[in-house]
Amino acid sequence: MGLRLDVAVSRLAPSFSRARVQRLVAAGLVRVDGRAARSASRLRGGERIEVEIPPPEPSGIVPQDLPLKVLHEDRDLIVLDKRAGMVVHPARGTPHSTVVNALLHRLGGDAASGGRLGLVHRLDKETSGCLVVARSDEALAALQAQFQGRTVEKLYLALVHGRLPDEGRLETPYGRHPRDRKRFTGRAGSRKAVTEWRVVERFGDRATLTEVRIHTGRTHQIRVHLAELGHPVLADASYGGSRREARLPPGDPVRRAAEAVGRQALHAWRLAFRHPRTNRLRRFEAPLPEDLRAALDVLRKG
Repeated sequence: MGLRLDVAVSRLAPSFSRARVQRLVAAGLVRVDGRAARSASRLRGGERIEVEIPPPEPSGIVPQDLPLKVLHEDRDLIVLDKRAGMVVHPARGTPHSTVVNALLHRLGGDAASGGRLGLVHRLDKETSGCLVVARSDEALAALQAQFQGRTVEKLYLALVHGRLPDEGRLETPYGRHPRDRKRFTGRAGSRKAVTEWRVVERFGDRATLTEVRIHTGRTHQIRVHLAELGHPVLADASYGGSRREARLPPGDPVRRAAEAVGRQALHAWRLAFRHPRTNRLRRFEAPLPEDLRAALDVLRKG
C-alpha cells in the first residue's frame, strides 16, 4: 500500500510540516488528479498532486496590551472569554485592537518571534464567550479536525424576540444572501447548517432566553436560523432584531432590554473538545457578561 497523502506531500515539500499539510488538505487545497482528498488517502503512484498555497496572513500585526479574560492556558492552547465588540483577527478596516494583537502581547517574544497562533474558529465581533486558540501547528491540526468532524460541543445562549417553541432543530441549506452579500440565508446555498435549541427562560410572549447547540459552524448561523424562524436575536442590526425593537413603544421591556445589552444578544456559553495532547475531554464555560445580565434583569422586572 502506498504512502498517505499528507506524508507524501510533506516529503515533496520538506519546508512544510506535516501538520501544515494536514491543514491544507482539510481546507481542500490539496488535490489528487484534480480532486480534493483526505490526509489518510493512500497513493498508488503516478498521481498528479496539486497544492494551492493560500496567501500569507496579514503582515505588520503588532502586539498590543489589551485586556483578555483567560479561562484556560497551557503550552498547546488558550481558551478565552472574548468580550463583545472585539474582533478576533486583524483585517481590512480593523488592523489592530483584536484578539490576535492582545495574544501576541500576552505571549511576548515567543509568539512575536515565530510562535504559532492558530485560529481554530472565530466569533462575530459582537458575540461574546468561549474562543479557543492553538499555540502550535500540531494543536491547530488536531483541533481543526475535531471542529470539521463535528465532535466539538458548541453551546450558546441567545435572547430572542417572541415565544420560541420549547425545543427544535433546523437543518437547512446555507449560503450568502442573493441580494446582500454581507448577509447569509438558510433558504438557499450549497452548504448545510444544523442548529438545535432548548428554551431556558420565557418572558411571556415577548422574549425567550434559549440554549442553542450548533453542529456546523457557518457564519452568522444562529442569528440567521432564529431570524428566519421568526425570532431574531435582540439588538441584531443585520437580521431584524433592531428593526423589530424600533417598532416597540419606548417603555416596552423588550426595547429596554435591547438597549441594555447594546449589541446582538448572543453569547458562546460552553465549549467542549478533546485536548490535542492528552485526548482528555475538556469543558469550558464563559459566564454571562454584564450586558446580557442587565437585559435579563429588565425583562424579569417587566
